[in-house]
Amino acid sequence: MDKMKKKIALIGYGVIGKRVADAIALQNDMELVGVCDVISDWRIQTAVKKGYLVYAASDEAKVSMEQVGIPLAGGMGELLDISDLVVDCTPKKVAAKNVETYKARKIKFILQGGEKHETTGHSFSAENNYASGLNRESTRVVSCNTTSILRSLTALKKADLLENARGTLLRRATDPWESHLGGIMNTMVPEKDIPSHQGPDAQSVDPELDVITMAVKVPETLSHMHYWTVKLKKKASKEEVLKAFKTSSRIKLIHYDQGLVSNNTIKELFMDMGRPWGDMYEVALWEDMLKVVGDELFYAYVVDNQAIVIPETIDAIRALTGIETDGNKSISMTNKSLGINQ
Repeated sequence: MDKMKKKIALIGYGVIGKRVADAIALQNDMELVGVCDVISDWRIQTAVKKGYLVYAASDEAKVSMEQVGIPLAGGMGELLDISDLVVDCTPKKVAAKNVETYKARKIKFILQGGEKHETTGHSFSAENNYASGLNRESTRVVSCNTTSILRSLTALKKADLLENARGTLLRRATDPWESHLGGIMNTMVPEKDIPSHQGPDAQSVDPELDVITMAVKVPETLSHMHYWTVKLKKKASKEEVLKAFKTSSRIKLIHYDQGLVSNNTIKELFMDMGRPWGDMYEVALWEDMLKVVGDELFYAYVVDNQAIVIPETIDAIRALTGIETDGNKSISMTNKSLGINQ
């Protein structure tokens, strides 16, 4: 192991975890020292094939993993012993229980957006609050939808254009790989509360944002779609708004009139680009759909729920460990490693 690199442990090798693992492996200043889980099926077997060291999260997991021939490097405690920081990508509420272990061992940790803000006292979005995450003991990378909200509204805020924002979210019913287990069919399910939880979640990162969200779950699994109405601080041209969005390297402007008319066609584009799993780390925002009327802005975009938080997690690792104090430099490094470019 390179002693100069920060040693990162990954707990939970699922939809997000496997992507975070691959992203860590691409970085020059950090090292994936092992992945830890309770599963013994094809998912963790893929980690073995990739050459990642596998650790069992429990005694029961150790038995089941050994029964199917998975080579184990040890248990969760042994993995934490050799790590500088742990990224927890376990299912909702599991991570909150793991926090007690991390705190007892005095190891830095990163949680994902399924956990509550109060669990870490800090929520992270690289382009908004990288500096406040520097050398912290823990943070929470906000959810896919909240990440997209922060990216677009932060770009407008930095350009001094943002007064307030009202958004409607069309949320995918479940992750694609679990489509056979559940989800919804021939119906739509609105979230009961207005605002939906994403607006207040964005304010956990940036309390200054005047944002209200509404959400409805729809019968598809590829991604989320957002529609936004923004009150601008002043009358602005479409060109001024686009210039603001272009300051974010993680907003990709796309064109409806070029055949990118739906989430499935956008997914196909990123598959053709050679992205692993066809992942879209960027917010895909329709440039030719965007409209400005006086001091009102209207736009729509698509969010890849499986991929958008991956670069944020890498940046959060750098912030907490302090290996890069400049947020813009970290974002640039992460973008380069993942093939993100405007």
